[in-house]
Amino acid sequence: MPELPEVEVTRLSFVERIENAIIQKVVMGKPLRWPLGIDPEELLLKTVITVKRRGKYLLLQLDQGVLLLHLGMSGSLRFDSEQPSKLPPLGPHDHFQLTTSKGILRLNDPRRFGAVVYANSLQDPIAKKLLDKLGVEPLQDGFTLAQFYAGLQKRRTSIKTALLAGDIVVGVGNIYASEALFEAKIHPTKLCCDVSKPRVEKLRLAIQKVLQNALAQGGSTLQNFSSAEGQTGYFQLQANVYARQGEPCRVCSTPILQITQGQRSTFYCSKCQKK
Repeated sequence: MPELPEVEVTRLSFVERIENAIIQKVVMGKPLRWPLGIDPEELLLKTVITVKRRGKYLLLQLDQGVLLLHLGMSGSLRFDSEQPSKLPPLGPHDHFQLTTSKGILRLNDPRRFGAVVYANSLQDPIAKKLLDKLGVEPLQDGFTLAQFYAGLQKRRTSIKTALLAGDIVVGVGNIYASEALFEAKIHPTKLCCDVSKPRVEKLRLAIQKVLQNALAQGGSTLQNFSSAEGQTGYFQLQANVYARQGEPCRVCSTPILQITQGQRSTFYCSKCQKK
């Protein structure tokens, strides 16, 4: 699943090219997770002012309203500003396409867990339903030790599960949660409420370090992720624990272990990460 780094890499790869573009045509493919919420024809002649991000949502801010895009489990966006477009013809997994005065934006999503939803504003009930329960952004000033520690103290679930929930801190998906916990030397099954304040601070800094590193590497490409320019990411090549079960720890040479938490695979070093 594309996580925060992949979504931000996608945003950065086309935001400047699509700003102030006028929507000229909308093509809808098979239904996605939620309906668009507006007749596609009503998007015509609207202007894309800019593209922002909240958690794993891309927010295409229009001169009237906003489009909320989610890449789901397997989605990716491409934006081609060439005239004529070098994009291939629409295929069976292309479910949303905007033709604009500055190029073509296309959502490809083989599993159709993604979404494109229109809202009149970010105060619209549908936008608030999707965004209001999201946690603090980990790479912004609001992600403080006090906020993070207070949120974790209220939970009696595992620290890894809490990170994936996204309501304390947003966007720390499966890959980056495993990597941040390794960086902070915290066992993934340790209860949130039992993590000391100094260790929470180590985890907070580890989350920021791992996400910033992932951004610098263009995100992670495990299956089909690519930026809006078609570029793949390389973070997975330097992962310390993720998907390295049975391989030696890069720090102590102990074999990396794999367990399942909440139907997601967790990877850790039993020597470096102790309860």
